[in-house]
Amino acid sequence: MVSRDRLYQTFGELLYVIAMSDGVIQKEEVETLEEILRGHPKGKDIKWSFDYETDQQNDIETLYKKVIEVFSDNGPDEEYDFMIYALTRIAEASQGMTKDEEKVIRNFSKDLLARFIKDIETIKEKYS
Repeated sequence: MVSRDRLYQTFGELLYVIAMSDGVIQKEEVETLEEILRGHPKGKDIKWSFDYETDQQNDIETLYKKVIEVFSDNGPDEEYDFMIYALTRIAEASQGMTKDEEKVIRNFSKDLLARFIKDIETIKEKYS
C-alpha cells in the first residue's frame, strides 16, 4: 500500500494526463479542476501535483503507466470513484469529451481492474 500523500500526488498526475490527452490544457479544464478540488480535503496537494506535471510537460503515456502502477500498489480504494468523477468533469469542461479523453477514462478503469486481477492470480499461484 502506498502512502496517502503519494496517492493524492498520483491523482494530480492522472488529472494532468486527461487534460493533456487532447494535446493542450484548456482554461476551462483548469477552472473545472480547481472547482472540483475545492471540495476535496487534499485538493491543494492534488492541484500542486497537477501544476508540477504541467510545468514539467512529462510524456503522458509514460506518466499514465506510472499512475496505474501506483494505484495497483495501493490496491482498491474508495477514492477512485472521486477520480472517475473528476476525470469525467475535466474531460467535459472544454467543448465536450474528445475520443482521446474518453479512451483515457475507459482505459483507467479497465487497466486498473486488469492489474488487480493479475495481482490476485499471482497471489493464488504463490500460495497454491
